[in-house]
Amino acid sequence: MTPAELASVVLAAAHAVFEQRGLDRAALPASTVVERPRNPEHGDYASTLALQLSKKVGVPPRELATALADELGRAPGVKSVEIAGPGFLNIRLDAAAAGQLARVIVEAGAEYGRSDRLAGEKINLEFVSANPTGPVHIGGVRWAAVGDALSRLLRVTGADVGTEYYFNDAGSQIDRFARSLLAASKGEPAPEDGYGGAYIAEIATEVQARRPEVRSLDDAAAQEVFRVEGVALMFDEIRTSLRDFGVEFDTYFNEKDLHDRGELDLALNRLREQGHLYESEGATWLRTTDFGDDKDRVLRKSNGEWTYFAADCAYYLDKRERGFERVVIMLGADHHGYIGRMKAMSACFGDDPERNLEILIGQLVNLLRDGAPMRMSKRAGTVITLEDLVDAIGVDASRYALARYSSDSPIDIDIELWTRATRDNPVYYVQYVAARTAGVARNAAEVGLVPGDAEAFRPELLDHEKENELLKALAQFPAVVATAAELREPHRVARYLEESVAASYHRFYDNCRVLPLGDEEITDLHRARLWLNNATRTVIANGLYLLGVSAPERM
Repeated sequence: MTPAELASVVLAAAHAVFEQRGLDRAALPASTVVERPRNPEHGDYASTLALQLSKKVGVPPRELATALADELGRAPGVKSVEIAGPGFLNIRLDAAAAGQLARVIVEAGAEYGRSDRLAGEKINLEFVSANPTGPVHIGGVRWAAVGDALSRLLRVTGADVGTEYYFNDAGSQIDRFARSLLAASKGEPAPEDGYGGAYIAEIATEVQARRPEVRSLDDAAAQEVFRVEGVALMFDEIRTSLRDFGVEFDTYFNEKDLHDRGELDLALNRLREQGHLYESEGATWLRTTDFGDDKDRVLRKSNGEWTYFAADCAYYLDKRERGFERVVIMLGADHHGYIGRMKAMSACFGDDPERNLEILIGQLVNLLRDGAPMRMSKRAGTVITLEDLVDAIGVDASRYALARYSSDSPIDIDIELWTRATRDNPVYYVQYVAARTAGVARNAAEVGLVPGDAEAFRPELLDHEKENELLKALAQFPAVVATAAELREPHRVARYLEESVAASYHRFYDNCRVLPLGDEEITDLHRARLWLNNATRTVIANGLYLLGVSAPERM
């Protein structure tokens, strides 16, 4: 019995109690939930339904809980119901009802854990969005891992998600990039405010190979060639490195398109219609202080140039005009000051900033070697890059390590730890269970042990304490996924896989033998445990998929 099925049983019991007592059934909720108690000794599941309904119907909570317990105790699959505290219901399932979950999981396969919790929500999820002036640095890599995991979570919970990478090929950073390429082509050092690193010389050489005529142009014309060609080459490299990291975007959005299509003027006019613009000292200002910002923001300077914030406004409006009800933007720790102005901008457009705009801030990442932070990339010259991280610990470990922690916490990635083939390496610990469950299934097939069809499955045989513990862990997966999606916290999936599933499976494996020994006859208990083994493989694989990490069959 799954938690959702048990919740339906609890609600059915409540309907029966209300009918018996003549209580108003309109007070009953459309659905309810059951939760796993913190203390396993309190039962398999707990419900607070009696506490929720008591005031509505004027019945003391323990009295209502007693009536619910009596009715629920007669339901098939429920072994016992105890009343705790002011009216909590602690529910124990019989072995057959609990064990049926293994069949449910195996038959559901990749669908187990999916739900329609966020159905109807259309979400634009923007992450990474590094300017094409250099390789993706480790902060951007964190957002690549977390953002991609979040997009998977949102999709499996029913949301309509569009992932987006925003880049520009204009502005002062791009000018410095172009000047750095020009200097490298002449064998000169990078400008004082320019970009260093071996990649600059590599790109300059590639541009000259593509456009040999650049050598004969004056500096202004040559710089423009280096700007156009260099940005294209750099962005191709960024896309390739992200693709190799397992991250693809639905849309790559160029800021230049906003200018070319006149969308900044459109945003300006929309804000003017809303009554939030004013002119001062020849510049056009947005009155964001009306909505909590610490100061008003310039959209167009007195010389007619647009500000970066004007492009932010146009880009936000563009997303909303494309039908995205919720705009989620992931930014680095150095962008914390953007939250107030962006929220105020959303309100200036007439939106609800708490509903239509979410800004997630990611904290810093350090890569440690021999206990000391690595300071710079051999190739980039100034930062640690995606390639540095992958070269050090691999794609799977990189993605798992970056998604394993709450994004609002700084993290240190210890190269030695994340490359160990031991249980203290979190990704190895989880992937080892994936490989072990696959290995058990292979070995079972070799000795003629197969699960058999669902009708022959004997779930009541799964009555060992460690079997029950593992079943309860597997049952929590849909709720973990839904919560992680709603709270935008992929790390919940990683911690669940480690602390609940992997830990419970290891204890099950050590105490409950799946394979027959020697010439031992294959029994229904062996088959039932193989179902449970295979269900664990399914949950581990589904959870690792959400993190963009492989579930190996061998290690």
